Amino acid sequence: MDFLAEAKAIEPEIIRTRRTLHQHPELAYHEVGTSKLVGDRLESLGITVRRGVGGTGVLGVLKGAKPGRVVALRADMDGLPVLETSDVEFRSKEDGVMHACGHDTHMAMLLGAARLLSRHRMELCGTVKFLFQPAEEHGGRGGAKPMIEDGVMDDPRVDFVFGLHIEATRKSGEFGMRGGAIAAAPDAFKVKILGKGGHGSAPHETVDPIYVAAHVILALQGVSARMIDPVRPFVITVGAVHSGTKENIIPDVATLDGTIRTLDEKTRRFAKKRVEEVAKGVCRTFGASAEVEFEKDAYPVTINDPETTEKAASVLRKIPGTRVKKVEAMLGGEDFSRYLQKAPGTFYFLGSRNPEKGCVYPNHSSKFKVDEDVLKFGAASLAMLAFEFGCPRGPT
Repeated sequence: MDFLAEAKAIEPEIIRTRRTLHQHPELAYHEVGTSKLVGDRLESLGITVRRGVGGTGVLGVLKGAKPGRVVALRADMDGLPVLETSDVEFRSKEDGVMHACGHDTHMAMLLGAARLLSRHRMELCGTVKFLFQPAEEHGGRGGAKPMIEDGVMDDPRVDFVFGLHIEATRKSGEFGMRGGAIAAAPDAFKVKILGKGGHGSAPHETVDPIYVAAHVILALQGVSARMIDPVRPFVITVGAVHSGTKENIIPDVATLDGTIRTLDEKTRRFAKKRVEEVAKGVCRTFGASAEVEFEKDAYPVTINDPETTEKAASVLRKIPGTRVKKVEAMLGGEDFSRYLQKAPGTFYFLGSRNPEKGCVYPNHSSKFKVDEDVLKFGAASLAMLAFEFGCPRGPT
């Protein structure tokens, strides 16, 4: 079967779908119109559909005519709170909301793969599950966890799971893959510094939480520079500082919002412990106190199964006009990690950088653009993975 040739034949449809979704982005947990479009398209292909999964998620199930394994394919659906400033004619019609991370392309490619596979259900071994997931951008509970709690990985139990992500910094048509850890655990934290307010002309009568916050911010960088093994990737960032109402008033409280990014659980646990100890210790030094809180249900490290990843790479190398390259792990987070805790699989990338078309801005940029010529490759890759891993013998 030549899935790429078939994907080329439906390429205009894939692009139209992507553009429709791009014009109507919806934020995490509010993907009502998006999930309706997805569910309706799957049903039109004769695929069994379950709606309202994990909130606004959609599960499609396609049973092949031959016995085999269960393969799950996932696409995320939510947009970002970004005002689009790109120059495409199909810009977002939703004020302040944009598909700035390519989730519109993920859905379009997976719907394309669903069309390809539905045409070959008589040759298809096993079962394919199409997971259209909300709230990947949430960063905490996310959308994968409620989908899993709603049973998408069971009945029948998933044997392999795959997720594809468009990547603006990688060359168009290039697949990026890696066995082992590929995305970080993104742990958000909040440090509430409790001081003693007063007049700006008499700082000696106060415990200035803003002054203390400055020292906490600097000291926290020491966790990375002097407390974590330098060969272990680690990032700590304080991204927001909240305090004060007027230039001559020393407030009672300052709050820091930040994130740490780690690629293994041992470093993750140690870093969280040290962040709390350092923040509280610095505050005590200046007569203040601190309350440190980490977001519950933060995404775990995304760990691709090495054997499955290598076999998947061998499948993708069969796609003409593309390349497969090994990538370095990133410190961005991904709740695809939760599916990988339930079944072996791999999370991989498809490059869409094309300077000639102005596709040079990174994911999450208000000017983010995608080289739509690569969408056919993504659709074909997902169909091929489902088809070959569904075979009882697996990829050859």
